[in-house]
Amino acid sequence: MAVRTIIRMGHPTLRLPARPLRPNEIGSEAIRQLLGDMRDTLKDEGGIGLAAPQINEPVRLAIIEIPGGASRYGTLEPMPLTVFVNPRIEVIDPATAGCWEGCLSVPGLRGFVERPQHVRVTFDTLQGEPAMLELSGFPATVVQHEFDHLDGKLFVDRITDLTKLVFEDEYKRYIEP
Repeated sequence: MAVRTIIRMGHPTLRLPARPLRPNEIGSEAIRQLLGDMRDTLKDEGGIGLAAPQINEPVRLAIIEIPGGASRYGTLEPMPLTVFVNPRIEVIDPATAGCWEGCLSVPGLRGFVERPQHVRVTFDTLQGEPAMLELSGFPATVVQHEFDHLDGKLFVDRITDLTKLVFEDEYKRYIEP
């Protein structure tokens, strides 16, 4: 496994819809290698989620791992490393909440994004079996952020008030306290 380069905003792959993985690809050695690289890259970067297009692999594959405890988002419940193959998302409750999002593909910037806070995710497992998760709060925000990458979107596309797009240093200095 290897740490891969994360491509940044402006790279054309980040703006392309990713293709679904075919059933015969899901459990393949190539996909297992890609997942290993994604895990290593996520850990190296200290992130909580990574979509395959962020390492220039335009397939519908994402991973999320949320450590529990105190964070800049408040106290979080942990979410173990979860692999989402060909995920689909359904909004259960359209009520939104806002969060200052950042992204490994948009380094140095944060933006205030409002997203639905109760969603259902259907996806395939690495064994090709269907699975479903219902998520609320911060995990719902995270899956929407990561799955946006699979549709060629970035969090900056979701900002409705551009005065709430800031450099990370200014966020830490003026907004976080």
